[in-house]
Amino acid sequence: MVDSTRAAPGNVFAKATWRLVPFMVLLYIVAYLDRVNVGTAALTMNKDLGLSPEAYGFAAGIFFFGYFLFEVPSNVIMQRVGARLWICRIMLTWGAVSMANAFVTGPLSFSILRFVLGLAEAGFFPGMVLYLTFWFPSELRARLIAMFLAGVPLANVIGSPVSGFILGMDGFHGLHGWQWLFLLEGAPAILLGLLVLRLLPDGPADAKWLNDDERCTIHTALEAEPPHAHTALLPMFRDPRVWLLAIPDFGIVLALYGINLWLPQIVREMGFSILETSFINAAPYVAASVVMVLWGLSSDARRERVWHVASAAVLGAAGLVCAALFHSPAAVMISMTVAVCGVYAALAVFWTLPPSFLGGTAAAGGIALINSISNLGGFWGPTIMGWVKAHTGGFAGGLAVLALSMTIAAVMVVMIGRTLSFAGRAAMMEKFTRLNA
Repeated sequence: MVDSTRAAPGNVFAKATWRLVPFMVLLYIVAYLDRVNVGTAALTMNKDLGLSPEAYGFAAGIFFFGYFLFEVPSNVIMQRVGARLWICRIMLTWGAVSMANAFVTGPLSFSILRFVLGLAEAGFFPGMVLYLTFWFPSELRARLIAMFLAGVPLANVIGSPVSGFILGMDGFHGLHGWQWLFLLEGAPAILLGLLVLRLLPDGPADAKWLNDDERCTIHTALEAEPPHAHTALLPMFRDPRVWLLAIPDFGIVLALYGINLWLPQIVREMGFSILETSFINAAPYVAASVVMVLWGLSSDARRERVWHVASAAVLGAAGLVCAALFHSPAAVMISMTVAVCGVYAALAVFWTLPPSFLGGTAAAGGIALINSISNLGGFWGPTIMGWVKAHTGGFAGGLAVLALSMTIAAVMVVMIGRTLSFAGRAAMMEKFTRLNA
């Protein structure tokens, strides 16, 4: 009989965190960069291909329709075949499609490849959120999800300057700079996809770097979780909370992609060079990568989720309103930094909500369903920004719409939060604390 108390939970989960999360963050940096580097490419690509603001906004956002169609099946498949094989498959295919964007010739081919890229990447993010539930109890997840999601702002911090340098390769070997951008930034996904097979075990039972006591400690902590409302797939579809949670996440995602895919052009129109734009564009995401992790730590420490999501969403809305009203470049960038911090902090804590009442196959399907619906906001955010820009000549109206979406998200998450039961979480926390003592 294994004595599960021999391995202190704090040490075991710290070990699992350092083994898994940095690699997961690296994967997400590459994933997100391949998803949004089109925002930097647009600085020169739109002119080369003759893309209007509306055509660019539509093509940039249609990614999410492909993502929507394959999200739930992808996550269910991952639970059945294992994380290693399925995440590897996702990365190999999205890397190849991302590189193929270098050879688009106009609005139609660009839109088609963006749609296919969504199909290829579907399941990655919800799969990673689900994967964390295989390893860590709920009271640790806000900080871990925040750490994982830090890959998103870090992708902008790293990717924006790198993309700016790559755009400067215009004419090298007869290719435009934006073509080199897609080629050079798509290739790492293929290489890392192969590394997944070696570095990402399907679960604690398959981790060679854990001993039997450590595996037992993880198993005991997860078994101590209160029972979930749903573990089977079909009952999950009948729970209105699953469908309602897609509403606030839709609002957050709409603002997130409206900012990410247009911020480089907002900065560029302030009169900065392409290289200056790439560095200035990275600044808000440096702040967001820190704020979102601190927000997750605060949520775990206070054992509170709903108001952490709502207050961060209000902060994001306030930043967007100020950015729409101000005219000074410095004031606009400070406001956009506040907005980006609020958006990412809200998103990080939001993803602790679905696993609070979903487990097993229900969690696989439910997390993917919420994410697939809400990610349609990734289509409407850049599309609305493009439409407003084309009809008004400025970005203020589009930023106001993004602020409204964040406000609705804040209101909805509070309303829905009243129906989400966190009963038993405090008792579980006390049990976990005793085990760790």
